[in-house]
Amino acid sequence: MLKPLPALRSKNALVTLLGVVLIAGTTTVVAQTAPMEPIQWDKRRLDRLDRNIRRLERALTQRNAAGQPVIMEPDPEVVALSGRVGIMDRRVNDLEATLQRVNGDLERLTFQLDEATRDNAALAARLRTAESRLGAIAAAAEREAALNAPVSSTSPTGDPGRDLAAAVRLAGSDPAMGDRALQTVALAWPETPQAREANARLGDLRVAAGDAAGAVAFYAAALEGWPTTPWAGATVLELATALKESDRKTQACAALGEFDRRYAAASAAALRSRAAELRSRFACPARRAG
Repeated sequence: MLKPLPALRSKNALVTLLGVVLIAGTTTVVAQTAPMEPIQWDKRRLDRLDRNIRRLERALTQRNAAGQPVIMEPDPEVVALSGRVGIMDRRVNDLEATLQRVNGDLERLTFQLDEATRDNAALAARLRTAESRLGAIAAAAEREAALNAPVSSTSPTGDPGRDLAAAVRLAGSDPAMGDRALQTVALAWPETPQAREANARLGDLRVAAGDAAGAVAFYAAALEGWPTTPWAGATVLELATALKESDRKTQACAALGEFDRRYAAASAAALRSRAAELRSRFACPARRAG
């Protein structure tokens, strides 16, 4: 049974279909291919064309039913166009498949790139941490070497005042290194007031570290000859305290007596009150009159 005609591909195909001639006893399809004037398609023409096509379909159906099949020769242009359309359709399918593969590859590459970025960030963080630790280890090793090296007796600035000021600043931020710097001042400038003050500060550092016995030696060096510097009176009281804490009460009370004789008169009331409090706490003998 002949299937209904597909949609006409071109105006020439429509004209060809309408030019079919049916001959009794035999069936021959003659295509009218003579060029025609362009048709102005309007609603009336389209309706008439639709009616003619329906009549033609009925006629073809009747002949097929009567055992007289209609042989229709396809339009070469339509066949060629169908072939090209098929080729284009396959190419489009191939392009779609290729695009799908490319999109899949891009997704995998994007995922791998994200993973590589995260790994690089983690490695960079670990590297920074390792560098920081190595720097800290190197600094600690350098500091340890400096602390274990012999104390230098060479002035770093060539001036006792500047040496002492630098050592005092360093002691405020790093007592261990400041201790060595103060010892350098005492060794480099032994006969100067700066050396005496450096020894007094070294005594203070020993007291802060809980080494009263070690502080006594530095306080004694600072007070040798009983200097009249502004810090001398307070240092005598520190010496007395360190002596008492190192179980030398007699010497502690003697130091307090030296304070009374040499520095009490010129000292502030707070310093004199502290001396009296130490004398009472140490249970020193009462001072002799005169």
